[in-house]
Amino acid sequence: MAWNSWTRKAAATIGSLALIGSLAACGGSGAGGGAGAGGGEESKAPEDIKVGVAMPTETSERWIADGKAVKSQLEEAGYSVDLQYANDDIPTQQQQIDQMITKGDDILVVASIDGTALSTQLQAAADANIPIVAYDRLINGTENVDFYVTFDNYNVGVQQATSLLTGLGLLDKDGKKTDKKGPMNIELFAGSIDDNNAHFFWKGAMDTLKPYLDDKTLVVKSGQTDIQQAATLRWSQEEAQSRMEDLITAHYAGGKTKIDGVLSPFDGISRGVITALSNAGYGKTMKAGLPVVSGQDAEIASVKLIEDGVQYATIFKDTRKLATQAVEAVKAYAGGGEPEANDTKSYDNGKKVVPSFLLNSDIVYKDNIKSLLIDSKYYTAEEVKAGRSK
Repeated sequence: MAWNSWTRKAAATIGSLALIGSLAACGGSGAGGGAGAGGGEESKAPEDIKVGVAMPTETSERWIADGKAVKSQLEEAGYSVDLQYANDDIPTQQQQIDQMITKGDDILVVASIDGTALSTQLQAAADANIPIVAYDRLINGTENVDFYVTFDNYNVGVQQATSLLTGLGLLDKDGKKTDKKGPMNIELFAGSIDDNNAHFFWKGAMDTLKPYLDDKTLVVKSGQTDIQQAATLRWSQEEAQSRMEDLITAHYAGGKTKIDGVLSPFDGISRGVITALSNAGYGKTMKAGLPVVSGQDAEIASVKLIEDGVQYATIFKDTRKLATQAVEAVKAYAGGGEPEANDTKSYDNGKKVVPSFLLNSDIVYKDNIKSLLIDSKYYTAEEVKAGRSK
């Protein structure tokens, strides 16, 4: 496992410390200096540690839930929390992290907007002995990422494609192939190209769909089967709607050829796609009903659509569990140690393989909303019925 930033800093200062004969006097300004990770001092108490939490946006229900979960669990553990949202603006997030470092935040938990845009900030954090926990989105192109907490993102892509195949009747609910034959027309959407997760989702989904595309059971009439063609910048619902409208106009005009399914990697994208399809007459004036549309994040508005038979499925990533792993990583660094990883091979950010903790996710269909989302108290039955959180 790679050294964390505290250990790197300690190693870098050994020479100068030896010259003055005062190893015990070397204390960093951040958590590293007082947490026993190379500083030679006892661990700080939680109440003496401030954790900076940088989240990408409040425009997505999912990230609001993440921010609340991380903040509440850190505070329950005794830490003070500096939670900031950047409204999907890269310079804003850079400035927020700069300020966290300047203010003396001891440990940073960062869900990046652009995984390549924070190298300067993370170098400053490393210089100040501040450990960095990447949250759900890997930060690329820097050695100064100490740990990564996320879901098994390749498997999330597999699950998205599996839900699409199930909705099309090519797989049953147990994942077994059926006797249903094609050809069926599908279109493909990917996430934001600057988000490392989007590539894992895409690869998992495309590996799963490949046999059906190869034997022409599934046909992408637009021919747009490359992630660059399918990408949706910032996961934008509006951009997804616009692209779906263009696809319908160019390849499915007049309703002579219908769309049977759409691979969508995020519920906001799914809702944009569904709006475009509905405006084109799917599920209304056309004989064809709405296509099967996948999703991700179990946003309450989309869970309501699934309950109503409009969206077919979504992927549930329990942000409470992800927050718990982030808090466990913070506790490990605050105690002078390193978090426990369950994956030390998959996440290469271009400079290092980042030790990671991966969580599992679930496919949500109409018939398991209660067992997965309501019984677990993620949502109440009233919230699902209303399509909005309290």
